[in-house]
Formats: sequence, structure tokens, C-alpha cells
Amino acid sequence: MRVCPPTGRVVKVGLVTDEQPYDVLSTHRSFEVRRYPAHLVAEVEVTGSFDGAGNTAFSALFGYISGDNQTSASIAMTSPVVQQATASESIAMTSPVVQTVTADGTFTVAFVLPETMTLENAPTPTNPDVQVRDVPGRIAAAVTYAGYDSEALHNQHLADLLAALAAASWSASVECCW
Repeated sequence: MRVCPPTGRVVKVGLVTDEQPYDVLSTHRSFEVRRYPAHLVAEVEVTGSFDGAGNTAFSALFGYISGDNQTSASIAMTSPVVQQATASESIAMTSPVVQTVTADGTFTVAFVLPETMTLENAPTPTNPDVQVRDVPGRIAAAVTYAGYDSEALHNQHLADLLAALAAASWSASVECCW
């Protein structure tokens, strides 16, 4: 699942991971307005194309949740995939995976960590490219759809969401992430 605050959307890829918790504030014909609590992310910055950024960052982020951290803790995805290192703690990873881009083409790709994790108890990454940080709570407009997320599909779904927001007399105040 991917979330874009406040001009955002949610992409459900399947029931592979726990969902980041949220409260639905209002439901509209083609989107929901949700309140997401503060949460923790593990993130990586990469340079490249929209379609390649997630793949490039995935290996470093997957390394982090697979035990490439100072305590060798495995942060396991829930059913059907489970990762657990021998003699280490196992922590369920939640979706979404969040991706944003800067003007120079640098993408930040992040895994949202379980709601029980804090900066004090999250394993410290051993890869210097992986950073763990707090993200404040926020309100987001979200739309759910299925399928692979390419730049062209992202742009179409974003245009549809922005049109739906405008039709409902809402306006976007922050750039989208996907």
C-alpha cells in the first residue's frame, strides 16, 4: 500500500503486509479523507527515473528489515512472507511504501515501520544510505486502486484525484508522494 498526503492515494498491492493505521474522516464518491498518526519510516534517497527509483532503493530498505542493522533484528513482513533472523527479534513491517521526488530527480523511498516502533527502539541501520526518522501525523486524501504503479499510471490517478478533490470543493496543500 502506498499513501500520498494530502494530495494522495493509496495503492493496495495485496494483503502481504499490515496496514498503517488511520481514521477515515469522510468518505466521498472516489476518495477518502484520512487522518494518519505520527509514525516512523526507514528511508533511502536515490537518483534515477520514477519507475526505477523504487527498485533501486528496495535492496537497501529490504536489507534493513532483513537484519542489516546494528542489532541484526529482522523486521518481518506479515503473511505470506515472513523474515526472521536466528536469535533476533522479529517485528512486523506495515505498508505503505512511500516515494517522493525532488526537483533534481532525487527520490526518497521509505518503508513505514510498525506503529510499535519509536526512534528509541528501532534498530539502527548499518547501511549509511538508510535513515530512520519520525513523520508527523497528517490528513490525506486517498484513493485505492490495484495494479503496478508506473509513472504514467501515477500521473493519471493523481489527475483523477485532484479533479475529484476540486469537484468536492477540496484543495491540495502539499505535493504528492506515491
